[in-house]
Amino acid sequence: MGELFEIQNTLSFNKDKLVDGKDFDYVTRTSQNQGILQETGFVNEENINPAGTWSLGLLQMDFFYREKPWYAGQFVRKIVPKIALNKSSILFFTVIFNKQKQNLLSGLVRNVDKAFLNAKIHLPTKNGEIDFAFMENFIAELEAERIAELEAERIAELEAYLSATGLQDYTLTKEEEKALQGFEGVEFEEFRIEDVLDWQPQKEIDPLKLDNLKDVNQKLYPFYGQATLNNGIISYNQLVEKVLNNKEGKSTILIHSNNQNTVYLETPFYLKDGHGATSVLQSEKLNKLNALYFMSSIKKVILSKYSYNAKATKIELKNTLISLPSSQGVPLYAYMEVFIKAVQKLVIKEVVEYADRKIAATREVVTKT
Repeated sequence: MGELFEIQNTLSFNKDKLVDGKDFDYVTRTSQNQGILQETGFVNEENINPAGTWSLGLLQMDFFYREKPWYAGQFVRKIVPKIALNKSSILFFTVIFNKQKQNLLSGLVRNVDKAFLNAKIHLPTKNGEIDFAFMENFIAELEAERIAELEAERIAELEAYLSATGLQDYTLTKEEEKALQGFEGVEFEEFRIEDVLDWQPQKEIDPLKLDNLKDVNQKLYPFYGQATLNNGIISYNQLVEKVLNNKEGKSTILIHSNNQNTVYLETPFYLKDGHGATSVLQSEKLNKLNALYFMSSIKKVILSKYSYNAKATKIELKNTLISLPSSQGVPLYAYMEVFIKAVQKLVIKEVVEYADRKIAATREVVTKT
């Protein structure tokens, strides 16, 4: 390694010497943030380390290439190239340097310089010279592969969101645009939950008796408790049909009185014994889209009104008022569906745009000279 690079000490100072500004990086032995503790303005001339070098933190033995002048904290070395390098060869050598990490960590810090300079590395050659063209082509292939991976992830994320929401794309229809634009002008009315949703009888199960209720001939269905994690699902089970709720798989909202957790489901399910603490709500007009709107309205009220010490019991919930878009005293179910679909598309659009920005940023780094 010593034929190609020098390893040098750096003059250090503590961070209390730093000043406002962003012209220099202040590099320490940390492995985080490319070794940069923070940026700083000009402190002094003698401590400046030039751009185009590598820093080596002697704590974790991490090498980071420095694209702008930098100051060093304690226990930082400087790697200076003896040969001209371009972007691709810099990346190539950065990988080679960091492959020396275990070797450097296995010895004493006082021997780091000698270990680095005596390290033997394998490089591509052509006609007895370092093959920089190979390095450039190799790095270009890796960069192209990374961009392809990001683009594939973007497509996969988009397809997953579209599949989960049942949408074909994230382009707003005129009806959805109108629903969003006209939201401020929509009339709202307060309804008792009992007047818009119907309480259903429920079958609860003592968890200690699950083994006695198993039936391998039944389908696998979720077992709900009052947990807030995993959407309230404790496990999946195959149990006798008599303890199954929502056998028709209707759109259903669960509200847990102890923690005000609100869950949507549209499958048969089992319910943990909670002494009737879970409300099971349905309606002939309820579907996945307007149920999400209902849940938002319900949560807005019950999270501020109820707590563990003031539980959202069934009696309390039935008389709880929620605000819904309405016309002549009737909830606008169709409007709620269009509005939620528009919101879903906007969320998906944000995810896609974030992925696009990530790809664009990667392209910018790749094409940066």
